[in-house]
Amino acid sequence: MFQIQNYLAGKLCPAISGKYIDNYEPATGQVFAQIARSDAQDVALAYKAASEAHENWKNLGTEGRAKILLKIADLIDQNAEALAQAESQDNGKPVWLARQMDIPRASQNIRFYATAALHNFSHTYQQVGSLNYTLRQPLGVVACISPWNLPLYLFTWKIAPALASGNCVLAKPSELTPYTAFLFAQLCIEAGLPAGVLNILNGYGNEVGEAIISHPHIKAISFTGGTATGARIAQIAAPKFKKLSLELGGKNPTIVFASADYHKALETTLKAAFLNQGEICLCGSRIFVEEKIYEQFKNDLLSKIQNLSVGDPQEPNTFVGALVSENHLNKVLTYIELAKQERGKILTGGERIKLQGRCENGYFVAPTLIEGLAFDCRTNQEEIFGPVATITPFRTEEEVLQYANSVEYGLACSLWTNDLSQAHRLAEKVESGIVWINCWLLRDLRTPFGGVKNSGLGREGGFEALHFFTEEKNVCIKL
Repeated sequence: MFQIQNYLAGKLCPAISGKYIDNYEPATGQVFAQIARSDAQDVALAYKAASEAHENWKNLGTEGRAKILLKIADLIDQNAEALAQAESQDNGKPVWLARQMDIPRASQNIRFYATAALHNFSHTYQQVGSLNYTLRQPLGVVACISPWNLPLYLFTWKIAPALASGNCVLAKPSELTPYTAFLFAQLCIEAGLPAGVLNILNGYGNEVGEAIISHPHIKAISFTGGTATGARIAQIAAPKFKKLSLELGGKNPTIVFASADYHKALETTLKAAFLNQGEICLCGSRIFVEEKIYEQFKNDLLSKIQNLSVGDPQEPNTFVGALVSENHLNKVLTYIELAKQERGKILTGGERIKLQGRCENGYFVAPTLIEGLAFDCRTNQEEIFGPVATITPFRTEEEVLQYANSVEYGLACSLWTNDLSQAHRLAEKVESGIVWINCWLLRDLRTPFGGVKNSGLGREGGFEALHFFTEEKNVCIKL
């Protein structure tokens, strides 16, 4: 049993309270670590360290900051296997997925923003008798709160632009998956990140998280997580006029037309629904298929789902690992029962899986496909965030647009068609922050990322994130 400590003022340390939280391995259901349980006292110390470090970090300049951040990225690459193993143990995802997606993307996030900040620019406006120019200045001390589904991937996605812009950061990883943030802190120490520039506080959202967002001098909050939590953050932070970036839930449609490249659409629809146990805010959990090909597509998809391997995340052939916690397991199972009550037909899956050996007490659910549900039933409207997808036929563009846009969310859509006019037409009409055409999860880090409706507020990615973490100032000179 080891202890996951806070990273405060450049050092690893316990919470002031001396209290700890049990950290469970989802694949086994067993406690494998203790997590520091922080509160407002720790936030006060972290803020003091960050505010004292800010002036020197800001004055280091973009090149100086980039040099240190790139060292951290190099250390992520050098320790990739240990980080992948930790991510799998902490989250329940297959090790191969952490190796291929989570850890490489964490390194890419750091590299991208370390170098993007070097190319950030301001504007000048000249007219007769005057010259205006803009300055972009770091905000000061900011907060980054990341979720449990892609722990290091999304932790670095938030802190990298904040640090590269010259801010100091109070960061809170999820209390369910803090392991790789703890290892990341060790890499920051090794890379020579100045003390206080980044402070990582562990603990419960309603304790340390609430203290962070309530702190009167923290200038901005970047949060990824559930819509209800995002609303709570906005309720506290908005009256204090803090800058907010909220990346929230999704209930994303995958729309397949008869003209699509059938096999590519089939393979990608499978991944979009069940990769990472369906625990990705971008997962395509509502599958709409044009009536002409519906039966064939449904049967082929069903066959592929039934061949997915559910098992120990350590095994190389495992595609679906464990859900993140027992509470989340029960939530997903409750939605499957709801689907039955709503007269949905469980085509495959629909139950908890009990494995043998070391994973006999793990949190595993069979990948589940459900047919026959109304587009506006709760199962099709509410975010489940697990290996559960529904499939529904449609006849016309108008009909599928009604289905796609009926939910309160609007994060992502995957659209499959070889009709170019149709692709452009629907991309404009789908209520979504991201529309993938003939692909899914194909990311260019320069592009804006975020949702509409209850899927969030603001945009991350590219210069959008660098701009969020800076304040723009206009300077006007009379010539």
